[in-house]
Amino acid sequence: MNTLTKHALAVAIAAALPLSAGAADQPKPWLDPALSAGQRATLALKEMTQEEKLQWVYGYFGADFAPKKTIKIAAALPSSAGYIPGVARLGLPALFETDAGLGVASQASANPRERTSLPSGLATAATWNPRLAYQGGAMIGLEARASGFNVMLAGGVNLMRDPRNGRNFEYAGEDPLLAGIMVGQAVKGIQSNHVISTVKHYALNNQETGRNELDARIGNVAARTSDLLAMQLVIEQGDPGSVMCAYNRVNGPYACENGWLLNEVLKQDWGFKGYVMSDWGAVHSTVASANNGLDQQSGSEFDKSPYFAGALEEAVKTGAVSQARFDNMVYRILFAMFDKGVVDHPVKPDGAIDFAAHGLVSRRDAEEGMVLLKNAAQVLPLRKDVKTIAVIGGYADQGVLSGGGSSQVYPIGGSAVKGLLPASWPGPVVYHPSAPVTEIGKLAPGARVVFDSGADPARAAQLAATADAVIVFGTHWIGEANDAPDLSLPDRQDALISAVASANPRTVVVLETGGPVLMPWLDKTAAVLQAWYPGTRGGEAIARVLFGDVNPSGHLPATFPQSMAQLPRPVLDGDPAKPQMQFKVDYHEGAAVGYKWFDLKKHKPLFPFGHGLSYTQFAYSALAGEYKNGQLQVRFKVGNTGKVAGKDVAQLYVAPVGARWEAPKRLAGWDKVDLQAGESRDVTLTVEPRMLAVLDGPSKTWRIARGKYKLMLAQDAAGTGESSITVDLPARTLDLHGKALPSNVKR
Repeated sequence: MNTLTKHALAVAIAAALPLSAGAADQPKPWLDPALSAGQRATLALKEMTQEEKLQWVYGYFGADFAPKKTIKIAAALPSSAGYIPGVARLGLPALFETDAGLGVASQASANPRERTSLPSGLATAATWNPRLAYQGGAMIGLEARASGFNVMLAGGVNLMRDPRNGRNFEYAGEDPLLAGIMVGQAVKGIQSNHVISTVKHYALNNQETGRNELDARIGNVAARTSDLLAMQLVIEQGDPGSVMCAYNRVNGPYACENGWLLNEVLKQDWGFKGYVMSDWGAVHSTVASANNGLDQQSGSEFDKSPYFAGALEEAVKTGAVSQARFDNMVYRILFAMFDKGVVDHPVKPDGAIDFAAHGLVSRRDAEEGMVLLKNAAQVLPLRKDVKTIAVIGGYADQGVLSGGGSSQVYPIGGSAVKGLLPASWPGPVVYHPSAPVTEIGKLAPGARVVFDSGADPARAAQLAATADAVIVFGTHWIGEANDAPDLSLPDRQDALISAVASANPRTVVVLETGGPVLMPWLDKTAAVLQAWYPGTRGGEAIARVLFGDVNPSGHLPATFPQSMAQLPRPVLDGDPAKPQMQFKVDYHEGAAVGYKWFDLKKHKPLFPFGHGLSYTQFAYSALAGEYKNGQLQVRFKVGNTGKVAGKDVAQLYVAPVGARWEAPKRLAGWDKVDLQAGESRDVTLTVEPRMLAVLDGPSKTWRIARGKYKLMLAQDAAGTGESSITVDLPARTLDLHGKALPSNVKR
């Protein structure tokens, strides 16, 4: 019997044992909620045997299809991401883990768990509304708890360094401030349910091609002011109980045994108190992983060896891993469990779920995240008394697309479209059964709504020529483990859209994609609505935006390039046909990610970061800035100068005058303002101080240089001339959390 089998059997036996009378009567001071999480973790740890400690650092997969799986752990929830047994005699519950940031996902199963799905992470980021991010997190966290889970593998915040990344749809775009705040609020919402959330994938997991092998090369300062800053902001905003380390290498070592990432940056510099779990299949060693900061091997069946089972036990016995380090691994897991309420609020997989209310949360998120990219001659909103509407393509008569992989939330009633490829991982391709055609018909009850699949572009064009309104749906499915080969719509959809738009110049294009796409047909079309992957009630949300029941207010969280040549790496590194190859990815752009790269290279994008139109108009005035008590406060007035109510995202960018950062400007803050027609409102923003500073690597301090800084108020990253002022700032030194250090402190 091998080590893994013996370990699994011991776990199965321990999980089945009832509490003895003596154990039940034994005083358990660590269960006293009046004590701090640290005190409780320390007390519980002292009572554990070495064997019980080993249980906490070793996780099992919850589904049946993991490679090399030898024993199914009966206590694990079916079709789930993972399971870590508890210690019943100490009153400490097991950990039940579920993917992911869009809802309670199910791994491949004949009977997948059907739950509410949020829109894609990019869609939520496109709302620029932290309150909605929190509400969405709270909703999926509640469904996780009701489903019996107390750990949610959410909090994806890898920056969009490459728009072809197959997991971009799970994340929050290209800017560390926007991504960090939005994902931080989602994590905070999840954990409001006494559920542990992660932040992932730590770090530089920016493409799926060769993700298990590639070596991400980047300077330490550049990493700390881009991808790591986004994750740091999530930790500061959301206080996640766990951090999930990534598959890839970073400057040599694998992320899950990278002492600089885990020990120095995360635990020492940022003061993270929770635990580091591995991604499923991301562990490559016992001693190096444990000593360099990994606390828990997750989904161990995906790794080459049960590194944190018998091998870790032996390493502690021989001193290769100290007892103190081993105890700290367990302490961190216990700390998170006490800190997030997992122990005091045990879960049961039989909670009631209000799917109607939760669907409304998802719909509102989708509506506010849709981005109106183009609206020539105000073809949108559509008139409800329109006579004939042609709807073409995208299975719009059946549902709305979702992204593939471990974050896949299975819809209630199953996928609306069957038999699409790929049928296996990272598929199946799933459509949520919220059909835009049906919802369009509800909002225009007097109209004749005709659907065409788009399989024959000539036939579709003929239909479009006879219609009063034409809506073409373009779709681009992506998923975990696969990058998009390019940014073109697949299956000749560009030709379809071009043919339809040539037949009817008032054609509206609705895009259901996981990120930016190229648009060779853009000049022919009247309007383009970026709907992303819109979630459980996405069809309804699309219809409400098209007809003006909802005024679009989403703004792009990522730059849409005009061509692949504008990217830092026009050709994707690695070979999808040889995922096992060793290769390096040189992130030579450093911290100049997204719009910063476009500014630096003077590229004109197809649509800039922050872009988004409305059915009304907004104007800015009275911009002023004041540096007081160590903070830069910016005041301005936003006015709705149009004829309908709407929401504006006022974006503040900053640039040093006469100095140079990693790029010409940075996003320094924003506010989303809801205004009635003719209404105006005063807005005050406090600038995140790290957005004004340069990180000094040796001292690990942020330095604000004395001098002039230009503040630019705009509706996107390209339109920074609407309103601007210059302010004088004194020299300041900040710690890594952006807190001012006394002037007499030398670092």
